[in-house]
Amino acid sequence: MSTFGIDHIGLTVADLTASRNFFVDCLGWTQFGGNDAYPSAYVTDGVAKLTLWQQRGDTGFDRHETVGLHHTALKVADRATLDALFEKVRDWPGVVVEFGPEFSGKGPKVHCMLREPGGTRLELSYDPR
Repeated sequence: MSTFGIDHIGLTVADLTASRNFFVDCLGWTQFGGNDAYPSAYVTDGVAKLTLWQQRGDTGFDRHETVGLHHTALKVADRATLDALFEKVRDWPGVVVEFGPEFSGKGPKVHCMLREPGGTRLELSYDPR
């Protein structure tokens, strides 16, 4: 038996509406479902699928101390797309930029890191290899 990829990634977010709006309205993703009984929104860019779950309480996440998802990295087609997308998301309400586009190590991969409005870390990444 073997697996063949990731079906979806589930992210717990502090503000479901803000996160859903960021993915749909800012990044241009599509919502394809959700569950009101366990507040969630299912979003996709046509390839990747995320389940956004509303957090209960405020336990926080410390990337150095807490076991769990460190971040989700989203691929972009080229450097121009990365730069343009960063310009759009950095001013989106509730987004916190960790760092702007820069080489990952010595390159050639270029990436940036941010927190979307619901608090989860996202990397936007272009790798010319």
